[in-house]
Amino acid sequence: MPSHAELIQTFYTSFQTRDAEGMIACYHPEVTFSDPVFGRLRGLEAASMWRMLCERGKDLQITFSGVRADETTGSAHWEAIYTFSKAKRRVHNVIEASFVFQDGKIIRHDDRFDLWKWSAMALGPLGRLLGWTRFLRFTIRKDARKSLEAFMAKQESEQ
Repeated sequence: MPSHAELIQTFYTSFQTRDAEGMIACYHPEVTFSDPVFGRLRGLEAASMWRMLCERGKDLQITFSGVRADETTGSAHWEAIYTFSKAKRRVHNVIEASFVFQDGKIIRHDDRFDLWKWSAMALGPLGRLLGWTRFLRFTIRKDARKSLEAFMAKQESEQ
């Protein structure tokens, strides 16, 4: 069985090649994921989010470093550079990730980043001006969820 540090490395190496299935294989079936854009996702929702991001991220570039792990927890620093599809704006997101492991898989994955900085890059002047407000944060999360739900419905109809 690979070490937990190797599991994190496999996760991000798969992300670098937009291999969503390789990423999802690192997750426990009952995984919980959270970040400032999507909020909290569970199981299939988290898997579908990675599928959606890998499929849509045509110019996505991922780097990662600082992978650390012990028997129960882990962490990594990672960065994503991509074009935010809705506004066609370039984003360089800097993320700190933390992990909890169970049964040799990732059971919990939390990504932390500055949503105000992200919204300024992704949405331009509107994000820079209003990115700190509860209203815009709610709108960003609502739009992300709506996009994920549409992606999941499309995937389900294709099966």
